Amino acid sequence: MEVRLLTVEDKQRYNEFVAGHPKGHVLQSWEWGEVKATTGWHPHRLLVFENGRPVAAISVLQRSIPGLGKTIFYAPRGPVVNPADHEAADRLLAAVAGLARREKAIFLKIDPDVPETDRTWAAYLADSTFRRVDKGEGFESVQPRHVFRLDISGGLDTIFSRFHQKTRYNIRLAEKRGVVATDCGKEGLPAFYTVLKETTERDKFLVRSYDYFAHIWDNLVPAGFAQLFLARYKGEVIAGTLALIMGKKAWYLYGASANRHRNVMPNYLLQWQMICWAKSHGCDLYDFRGVPGQVSEDHPLYGLVRFKRGFRGDYVSFIGEYDLVYQPLAYRLWHHAEPLYQNTVRRLAGWKRLVKKP
Repeated sequence: MEVRLLTVEDKQRYNEFVAGHPKGHVLQSWEWGEVKATTGWHPHRLLVFENGRPVAAISVLQRSIPGLGKTIFYAPRGPVVNPADHEAADRLLAAVAGLARREKAIFLKIDPDVPETDRTWAAYLADSTFRRVDKGEGFESVQPRHVFRLDISGGLDTIFSRFHQKTRYNIRLAEKRGVVATDCGKEGLPAFYTVLKETTERDKFLVRSYDYFAHIWDNLVPAGFAQLFLARYKGEVIAGTLALIMGKKAWYLYGASANRHRNVMPNYLLQWQMICWAKSHGCDLYDFRGVPGQVSEDHPLYGLVRFKRGFRGDYVSFIGEYDLVYQPLAYRLWHHAEPLYQNTVRRLAGWKRLVKKP
């Protein structure tokens, strides 16, 4: 086996391997690394070859810690490897460790696309001295710990028939009321962002800058890894979504809805439109992304759970975040400095807290 640190000439081969692997994820794509490069991360991509054939891959994002002369590594939804192939997995991690020495990385963080019930992965991570990072049951992790995933391998009529009765009703209601949900070009991005800001103001959470979404478009849409959808009512954009796709999987990434005309149920129709789009591109899995774990009806985010549950997807909990520590002393110091670091990064990356004034 050999491991290669890739250059842009290897992009197509790298993406083809990630797209075709059972644990491949769009956040491990070459293009996602380019998106993150616009926010202060530096991407590294490695492939493990066995007899000239790729068998394992990882896209590692590197960020410098101001004032410390150190860096951190993060592989979003990586690595892309079968842990049962110990030799390939070990060679991949050894190559990352060598890169970490060169780049003065304190640790590597991973959050693989692996259910918590996968004992093979759990055993491999323990044997490889990864440390479990417990960040709670909500949205505290970098990537969602809990999601709903829908099997869309059957026909569209069959998929639709499995939805909850109320969900089917709301999709038909939106169509009956005249809501039109379609994919769109980049000219729709400003309208989507306007509605997204309304959403953040209403629900009081952080939003990235418009430029970030423009970078997602410029890098992912031409490569066929993303699509924007808008819902219009009487000609007015009242909701929008951004979906990602790679291989046979699609992901609902961002959603937004205006304060007006929410009673015509545009979000239900948009989800159905995205499922149809994913199906038309050969996908057999649609991921609704994050929910806050198993919560009761009095939880403030229960409405989100109820909405996604209505499509009758499977509730999946991932194994969570794990850190592979290269510099133990610096790692302990990092835990004290991380909150300040995260606030600094968000400020530099253009995040804004849009909260209504009292």
